[in-house]
Formats: sequence, structure tokens, C-alpha cells
Amino acid sequence: MRLLQEDGRIANNALAAAVGIAPSTCLARVRALRRAGVIRGFHADVDPQALGRGLRAMVAVRMAAGSRATLEPFARAVAARPEVLDVYFLAGADDFLLHVAVRDTDELRRFVVERLSDRPDVASTETSLVFDHLRGAVG
Repeated sequence: MRLLQEDGRIANNALAAAVGIAPSTCLARVRALRRAGVIRGFHADVDPQALGRGLRAMVAVRMAAGSRATLEPFARAVAARPEVLDVYFLAGADDFLLHVAVRDTDELRRFVVERLSDRPDVASTETSLVFDHLRGAVG
């Protein structure tokens, strides 16, 4: 799993050799992991800064009381925004945590004010700038 997380494009023969099994066995195991939902997909890890979106932030969103019916539509709507990298639905004081990447502080302000705070179902937001991001290993 670690090797696939590091390089989802690793050739089956190279993966099999690295873990010491036959290529046919390796291919069968990876396919089984995909069928079981353990491996959900393979994705390109794009650097937002290379796309002109070097300012990243985490925006905590607290929904208004009585807005339970809007939780799923809110999550889908913000996940579709080009600024949003990830949407986390939380337990606790905040309802959502949004990982966003924008060009600059003006674009971040516009996103928070016009796309979040302006919504009647959003009670409050709290924004924290991200200085660095390190991807952790799973498993």
C-alpha cells in the first residue's frame, strides 16, 4: 500500500518485485483491493502553486441552527468550487473544514465572504492559513 501511495503509476512488475511476489499475484491483489474499496482510485497530486494558487487555507464552517437539511447540498456546492481542494464533514463545534487554494488574500476574502458568509445557512467561519502540507501514510 505504501508503494502505491507514493507512486500510483508504478508498473505492476516493479511493484511485484519490490514486495517479493509474482506479477500475476500482485495484479490479482491490487484488483481485489480495488474491488473491495480499499483502493478508491488513482489521482494526480497537483501542486496548487504551479497553477497560480499558492495561498492555501483551512476554513472552518459552522452552520446555522436548524440547517440540517442543507448540510449535504452545502457540501456538494462547496466541493464543486474551483478553490476547494477538500471538504471534511466534522463532529464537534464546527460542521465543515474546507481546504482551499487561491491566488492571494483578496481571492480568499472573496471566497469566504461571497461564497460562505453570504449564505443564510452559514452561521460563522474561521480561516487559518496553511504554511506547509505534508501527506501522511495510511496503514
